[in-house]
Amino acid sequence: MENPIKQFTISETAKEQLIKLKRNTKIEQWNILCRWAFSYSLAEPSMPTALPVSKNSNVELTWDVFGGEIADMLLIALKQRCYQDGLATDTETLKQQFCLHLYRGIGYLSGNDNLKNIEDLIDLIFAVDEPK
Repeated sequence: MENPIKQFTISETAKEQLIKLKRNTKIEQWNILCRWAFSYSLAEPSMPTALPVSKNSNVELTWDVFGGEIADMLLIALKQRCYQDGLATDTETLKQQFCLHLYRGIGYLSGNDNLKNIEDLIDLIFAVDEPK
């Protein structure tokens, strides 16, 4: 599947948040943490707030590394979310929405003071599906 998102750079703030997540969860790979964050944001019913983000760190990932074996599924999930939110699925919109969801997810996960280990991360994901 042709993907309009070839590579992306993480902001310095997101890098620091990911370092905190790496320390807490013991997950060492940036791409896996980013995948968790992106997926977590997609599960949030509200649209992410459009905020300007500077991409000023030395952490850069390609889409293939970010997505791994599920890269195509993640792109489909992003397109579906754009459709649900009444947005277009053109290249620029997909890039923008990907970044917004990624940064929102990183912020949510790093800001969760109850996230002390990988088990807490797994519990958090399962809690998304629980009825309110």
